[in-house]
Amino acid sequence: MHAPVRLAVPLLAATALGHALHLLELLRGANLLARLRRGAQAPQIGWCFHTADGLPLAATDKTLGPLLAPMAQEGHCEGAPTHWLLAPLHTADIPSIRSVVAAHGLLVRRLALGLDQGEQVLTLGSGAWLAAATGRLGGAQVALPWYYIAGFCNDHPDIGVAVGQQHCSAGPWMSAAMPQQATALAVALAAQGLGHDLAQALEAATRPDPLREQAAFEAQQARQIRSTRDSTLARAIAFLEKHLEQPYALDAVAKAAAVSPRTLLRHFREGLGHSPLDHLHALRCARARVLLEITLEGIPGIAQACGYQDPAAFRRIFQRHTGMTPQAYRQRQSLRAPRQRWRVNPAGLGTAEKKPPGA
Repeated sequence: MHAPVRLAVPLLAATALGHALHLLELLRGANLLARLRRGAQAPQIGWCFHTADGLPLAATDKTLGPLLAPMAQEGHCEGAPTHWLLAPLHTADIPSIRSVVAAHGLLVRRLALGLDQGEQVLTLGSGAWLAAATGRLGGAQVALPWYYIAGFCNDHPDIGVAVGQQHCSAGPWMSAAMPQQATALAVALAAQGLGHDLAQALEAATRPDPLREQAAFEAQQARQIRSTRDSTLARAIAFLEKHLEQPYALDAVAKAAAVSPRTLLRHFREGLGHSPLDHLHALRCARARVLLEITLEGIPGIAQACGYQDPAAFRRIFQRHTGMTPQAYRQRQSLRAPRQRWRVNPAGLGTAEKKPPGA
């Protein structure tokens, strides 16, 4: 089960605004994934900008300017915040951080009231000083950059530092040491507001994955084999990649590799530990994984695009290579919903297409 997430973002003069907006962009991505998977009625994470005193700013407030106004309108939500995002403070040193906190007593009191009422705080880097100043987080732990640890421990000895951790979740406090760890906070919020499956999808979409990158590239075009790798295996593999959709013929592969079929089988067995046909199945399944992830094409269409005329044979081979059926893989990994009626309007990304008659 998931609960509504409404994020309050105070705008202080010292706020490192870019880091706050980076987290909001990640949440925009999470909302987009939710709409792609579940349609226009999917739950959404909301946010609202607040003044330096902790008061909400209307999405139409002119002080937001042309940069923040569209973001405020997109995240518009009703009700009290469930979370407060305290971005890093753009200051020269720790004494300057203390001065900023001392100058924003109204915001600190609003944060304290919110914590008393069950709201949570998220902090990036030095934003932790604002959360700690509430006096409500004794006994908690916080993730901090190494260069802040000594000063923070002197100011707040009742709060522990999660040494060696780049992000930490302790009761009502989620923290990240460095702005690069904003993704971890976004994934945690997505789990609360959208569900664990969409949180996992967001994490997968924002995490570098060399294997998927290679599979996506190979699905678009055959990998180029450098002339310095002009070997029997290289020639055979290049042929298989180029003729991925065509029926398999050992004689044709051997001819492309300039060896006999028997010699080709020996090269594959000794060099890769499997047959040319097994290698072709692996290449086809790599393409199928990408198509299952990024398209709404049906299983028979994907089977044909990967060289299988029989969808049942494709299902058996795909399950042997991946450990799951194509449909199960799509449900677990895809960024789009498998059902045609959940496609979104490319212009608005907020309205689902009408369901076809008779569907």
